[in-house]
Amino acid sequence: MTCVICKNGETVPGETIYTGTEGETIVVVKTVPAKVCDNCGESYVSSETAARLLKPLNGGADPNVEVVVIEYREIAGQNARP
Repeated sequence: MTCVICKNGETVPGETIYTGTEGETIVVVKTVPAKVCDNCGESYVSSETAARLLKPLNGGADPNVEVVVIEYREIAGQNARP
């Protein structure tokens, strides 16, 4: 697909990093499967992947931890693409 941001690049399979919050904890999810623009680097995730990213810790964030870094496969299960 043509990138909607730069309108010049095409998206190719790749990976991205997601950052979000759960309570006061910053959550970083690495190696998230995405389509990435070959021109500007903008990334697009599928609706299935986005749904998995919405609750990466399932409410289990430790209030004493400021930042959590996890791999996508840890929240996606065994059948997720690396």
